[in-house]
Amino acid sequence: MKKLFSILLMFLFIGVEVNAQQFPDKLTMKDIFHEPFIPGTRPAFSHFSPDGKTIFFSWSDSATSDTDLFQVGLSGKNQKKASDEVVRNYELSPNGQHILYTDKGDLILADANFENKRTIVASKGYDYNPVWNNNGAKFAFIQNGDVWISGVNEAYIKQITNKKSDEPNYSIVGWGDNQLVLSQWDNSNYREYYFPEYAGKYVETGATRRGIPTRIISVAHVNTGDVETILEHEGYLSTDVSASGNFLAIDATDPPMKNRKIEVYNLKNLSSKVLFEDSTDGWLYNTEMEFAPATDRLMFQSERDGWNHIYTVNPDGSGFEQHTFGEYDIPWASWIDEKTIAMATNEMDPGEVQLYKLNIMTNIPTKLTSAEGYRRDFRMSHDRRYIVYNKTFFNEPFDLYVVDTVIPQREVQLTNSVPDSFYEYDWKKEDYVRFTGRDGKTRLSMSVLKPERRNPNGNPVVVFVHGAGSLQNVYKGWSNNYWREYMFHQYLTHQGYYVIEVDYRHSTGYGRKFREDVTNWMGKYETEDIEDGLAFLADNFDKADTSRVGIYGGSYGGFMALYAVGVSPDKFDAAAGLRSVTNWENYYYANPGYTLPRLGTPEEDSVNYARSSPVTYADSLQKPVILLHGLTDNNVGFQDAVHYIERLIQSGNENFEMMMYPTERHSFRDEDAWYDEYRRIFEFFEKHLK
Repeated sequence: MKKLFSILLMFLFIGVEVNAQQFPDKLTMKDIFHEPFIPGTRPAFSHFSPDGKTIFFSWSDSATSDTDLFQVGLSGKNQKKASDEVVRNYELSPNGQHILYTDKGDLILADANFENKRTIVASKGYDYNPVWNNNGAKFAFIQNGDVWISGVNEAYIKQITNKKSDEPNYSIVGWGDNQLVLSQWDNSNYREYYFPEYAGKYVETGATRRGIPTRIISVAHVNTGDVETILEHEGYLSTDVSASGNFLAIDATDPPMKNRKIEVYNLKNLSSKVLFEDSTDGWLYNTEMEFAPATDRLMFQSERDGWNHIYTVNPDGSGFEQHTFGEYDIPWASWIDEKTIAMATNEMDPGEVQLYKLNIMTNIPTKLTSAEGYRRDFRMSHDRRYIVYNKTFFNEPFDLYVVDTVIPQREVQLTNSVPDSFYEYDWKKEDYVRFTGRDGKTRLSMSVLKPERRNPNGNPVVVFVHGAGSLQNVYKGWSNNYWREYMFHQYLTHQGYYVIEVDYRHSTGYGRKFREDVTNWMGKYETEDIEDGLAFLADNFDKADTSRVGIYGGSYGGFMALYAVGVSPDKFDAAAGLRSVTNWENYYYANPGYTLPRLGTPEEDSVNYARSSPVTYADSLQKPVILLHGLTDNNVGFQDAVHYIERLIQSGNENFEMMMYPTERHSFRDEDAWYDEYRRIFEFFEKHLK
């Protein structure tokens, strides 16, 4: 019996030793943040070749931040590093036989295979933005901010516009029959804002101008050179010219993003008709629009019924039709041909995105993909047959895939960019859960990472809060935006923590009301949703000790961490705020395009700003916080950290920490800064939660 006990004891210790040699003890904090990156570098689509048979993408085959251009065929074969001579930006002619591109400031015309090159426009200025007319006989381009045209078969060059030196530069929207649709950005009403830089020999002001632009849309008559302004609009515009060149669609949203109007102009006589209007008390989102490739029918997306869906209409307003219905979102849609639209939907689950093609005559969808996963960043080939995109699944970082719209259900992986060493780690699979919030109606998504070893007395909990506000980060896959943080969370599980994340109200992918509930009071409902996630955790994971909860995040996530610990000290015991918004009035001036739709203006809506700002609750802060901020942050200025820390000092609070990073902006670049930041966060939670 004694011998048996010794053998069992030996196996017990062997088991412990084997486990110790696996993932947890192999992963260190420096591994997470230093190059080469453990999951490698995600490939980023660059462009299709003119013949559509090859895609080019940026990637690092050494898993570092220094990327090169690579290419691969649509079969996923023949991947190789691309030539340094590859042209990334070119314009393919309507018949697909020629390309135009800028080289050293001159315009080059070549065959679609980049042979028979010839300089077609050379000037003392910089020539760029070439746009073909509908039959490919001539093209327009920009030189020194003005519009010129030239011919392919005829050797001529003609100046169309002649702007004054203080007027904004032109850009080309597209061709009509014998007209050019032009755009200008007027930024004269921008306000100067400062992000000082201290690391050099002298302090530099870091002055920049911020504001909401006024867009000017004009029509230039090629024969006469007359330029007629048809719209000046402060706010946001998207434009498209129909394939026939007869119609211009303008999709206009006001600065607070409350009102939207789609108006179509007949380019022959400049008469117009409003085809669609929408308004909301929150803010409009994903307002995409596109003419069919061979007809004048317009497709657009709208949340008019509460969810983002597809609509089409003719230029005269006839044939208005909604094509998709239901409580799900369509994050992307584009025409395949005049009767078919490709679309991505999360109809199966908010954490899963599949591709379909939709026959708009019957509204019957055909599934293009079926494998479970999350897809994003969709790009269509020139001939509109192939769709390239990024795809992920749990603990499988994003890679590039392609699907052939003619042959459904044949999804091809184009890149295999994850290093073999990534799979040496025993990555824990998160629990993806859906639950109902306290109101009995709001459905919420949450991810849960369980600790490596459960403590009989319970394990503390760390809450991660994603940034941006309007973003989705809880889905069935590896995080695209927060891959470093995800590995840090895996590290925390070995240190005995539960790690959760809730896609709180304000997140995208869950419909209009879900996103807009936070309007006029950011922080309130997001905090409630995170608290409800903690309640779900306590009810369903018996070793999760929700009496010891730390919360952290960056940018909007940093704002949320400081807000939550300020208003709910009974739920949150420590907070780490990275590059945090602490005073929304500061951010209004730095980024009115973000803040105005959500909170209004500081002058007219001061209550919204006060109740949404963590600095308001700093005087009564009861729990410890740590602030970490780049000194040269040009998004959320270091001023926010200063305001918050000063309020803590003046209130007599001694239970806080602060670290600034002299040369880091909003998105950190230096690996040592990343490491230092998260080392401090880890040590902070170790100190206050254990």
